[in-house]
Amino acid sequence: MPLTAVHAPTADPRATRRRGPRQCGPLSAAEADVLRIVADARTPVFVTVRQGGRRRYSYWRPLDSTTGRGGCYVALPTAECDRLHAAGRIALGEPLTDPARTTHRVTAVRAGTAEPAPTPARAARVRARAA
Repeated sequence: MPLTAVHAPTADPRATRRRGPRQCGPLSAAEADVLRIVADARTPVFVTVRQGGRRRYSYWRPLDSTTGRGGCYVALPTAECDRLHAAGRIALGEPLTDPARTTHRVTAVRAGTAEPAPTPARAARVRARAA
């Protein structure tokens, strides 16, 4: 079997190390948009897996008072989300199961690790007391 660029020896052995099931290459525009949404701690993203195996990645878009848009669930493109999951860029949390479906929280994975990125704690708002 001939050596390919992926299998050829290099000066730096880390240069050919795989970071998951797929080589981490550049993201498409759709994958970058999905990863941006998933990485935003203010936007919880979930995947719902139905009994037949159909998956739906979605998040809640809050109502924007200036434009009057939002206040609804938004579905993310399943193919791009599946590619990000296969590449190890997003991870699924603990399952919540009921008879018709299983739901997982979707989180972004830190670059170079298999751990989900930590979710920053929300800052508590301090309200001034009226005197």
